[in-house]
Amino acid sequence: MWESSGTAVMGLGVAPSLAAAGILVWALVCPRVEVRRRRGRLARPVTGCAALSLITSFAVPGAGLGSGWKLAETLVLLLLLVAVTRWSPPRELAAALPLTALAVSLWPVPLVTGESFLEAMGIATFWLLPVVAAVTAGAYPRRQEHRRRRAVAEARSAQRQQLSRDLHDFVAHDISGIVVQAQAARFVAATDPSQSVLALERIEKAGLSALAAMDRSVQMLHGPEGPAVAEPLPGVSHIPSLVETFTSAGATEAHLDMSSHAEESLSREAGAAAYRIVVEGLTNIRRHAPQATRATVALTSTAGTVEIRVTNDRGAHHIPARRPAFRGGLGLSGLTERVQALDGALTAGPHGNGGWQLTAVLPAALPQETA
Repeated sequence: MWESSGTAVMGLGVAPSLAAAGILVWALVCPRVEVRRRRGRLARPVTGCAALSLITSFAVPGAGLGSGWKLAETLVLLLLLVAVTRWSPPRELAAALPLTALAVSLWPVPLVTGESFLEAMGIATFWLLPVVAAVTAGAYPRRQEHRRRRAVAEARSAQRQQLSRDLHDFVAHDISGIVVQAQAARFVAATDPSQSVLALERIEKAGLSALAAMDRSVQMLHGPEGPAVAEPLPGVSHIPSLVETFTSAGATEAHLDMSSHAEESLSREAGAAAYRIVVEGLTNIRRHAPQATRATVALTSTAGTVEIRVTNDRGAHHIPARRPAFRGGLGLSGLTERVQALDGALTAGPHGNGGWQLTAVLPAALPQETA
């Protein structure tokens, strides 16, 4: 009976070591496609193994094949701790980490006899060092992976926002012109076919412009390995043609008042923002104030800034402004963020007798010359 009891105690002592080795083999010796799934499910079996190790360390400290066997068990637990820290979900890691740390740091304490409490705690503290090393070895690649995923998510979010702004600023402007020209052509087709032909030419031009804008957006989505964007975004130099196209595409007559120093006073990024501001202002006039008879686009250079104003009147026959059924928040809110990023300011509100004005102030890239 004594021999059988001793054999049972010895078997109980080596059980945590065999369990830890079995868990490690289970996690690694499997098809490659299965490895990732098993690594994420290590926390619970490792927690059970650590609990069993603690029980056997204090309940049967003399069991097993001596301290060498227990040391091998500790090394396997450290390897499992690296894997758990690297791949386990945070909730399961919160339970596995402290219990495994206790199993590793306290295993030699029952084997030390005749030592004071402080000396035993010193031994346990010393064995916390490999625990810290194992957690660090698992946490560092986990943190790097988290940072990489966050950077990818932020890049994708910025790309989506840029795509939304491009579609709103350029495609929506051209599509609005197409709608206006199509409506005008329908009314004059029976009485003046020549005007219908001109409207169709303008529709074709606006459609090609919208396609070019969408091509830029698609090329941007291809990423760095995709084809390079051949055409840069429009800037201040494109505003005169934009105003001219707006006038020819609808009933609202637009006038441009641009200072000779406005273009050279803005950086390339600020010039692209200025173009977007004018596009937004003119598009809103076309969509929300079709009754307006006159619109004014003014770019004025001041000391250290360039002021951009897009203004429309009420019109001879006031009609309630048509508002889109869906507001995506990609117009003025997106422009406001862009202008603020350039250390500028943007405001919009009623102007005059029933009109509207969009005003933006951008910092000048170069100081203005004074007489």
